[in-house]
Amino acid sequence: MNAVKNDVISITIRNNSNRQRGQGMTEYIIIVALIAVAAIAVYQFFGQTIRSQTSAIANEVAGKTGAPAVAAAGTAATASDGERAKKGLSNYADGATKAQP
Repeated sequence: MNAVKNDVISITIRNNSNRQRGQGMTEYIIIVALIAVAAIAVYQFFGQTIRSQTSAIANEVAGKTGAPAVAAAGTAATASDGERAKKGLSNYADGATKAQP
């Protein structure tokens, strides 16, 4: 009878250990997914600036000049700053009226 009881206890301990490992892996996957979503959001928010800087780094690593890509990054950053200006109903139609001849 003791042997059966010991086997049951042993199986229970192993099952708990497996559950804890599974829980740890699930938490790890959730954290990695959150980091990935945050990275995608940042990449989308800064968009062209990051793409241009990444291009400049890739060109420099390849032994080419990255100056055009750095200039493009500066242009994109300036355009981004202009787009982040305060917008409201008072200046809502400004872009529409300027575009037409």
